[in-house]
Order: sequence, then C-alpha cells, then structure tokens
Amino acid sequence: MLPLGDAWTGLCRAVPDQPFQPDDSLLDSFCNFGYARGHCPRFPADRGPDAARFTIVSDDGAVLRLYYVLERDHRPYAHGPLSFSVERNEIVTPAEGAWTAAQARAYATSYLRRRDESARPAIES
Repeated sequence: MLPLGDAWTGLCRAVPDQPFQPDDSLLDSFCNFGYARGHCPRFPADRGPDAARFTIVSDDGAVLRLYYVLERDHRPYAHGPLSFSVERNEIVTPAEGAWTAAQARAYATSYLRRRDESARPAIES
C-alpha cells in the first residue's frame, strides 16, 4: 500500500528554490514511498525526515482526525495529531511544517476517495 493512499504527482520541492517535475521512474521509486535519502540526487542529505506515515483516528463526516509519524532512518522523528476539515479541504491544525501538511492533505484526499467509492451501491447486472 502506498503511504499516502494513492500515487501522487507534482513538483519536487526538496530544493526549495529549484522546483522540479520528477518523471514517472522517480515518482515510482522514491517520491511516493519515502526513504529517497542517498538515492535521489535532489533529496537533502542532512536534514529532516525521510518518510511520512498517516492513519485516520476518526471520521465524523465533517472532520477527519489523523495521526502522523515522520521517520528518519526508519525511526520516529516527529509525530502528532492533525485535523482535516472535509468542507474546507485542508488541514486545520498546525502541522510539522508545510511539507507534512501537504502530505496529510494528500492522505486525507485519498482516504475520502476510497471511503466514498466504498459507500456507492453496487450496480447489479
């Protein structure tokens, strides 16, 4: 299973002043799984976490409560709770930086897509 629930595309911001559009091979090998340090030439060598993990703690329909764990070298680096407003489509509690908030939003979006798909009635043939 992909850590963010789905495969995602977008700009790489590992080097903040040099946004970069990764190709499919980079996305499939590193960007969507984490632990790119030492493998991707754009990944910062000495700072921050290597990967982010999320889980849904509760879903009341209006707010998703998530918990995140940032990892470095396969060990916890930072962790905490987050809230996601379904109506506003955004993280509404402070996160461990914009990077974590963006990934939490992606995870919540994937979760909501899967939740909504599973709630649809099956079409009989």
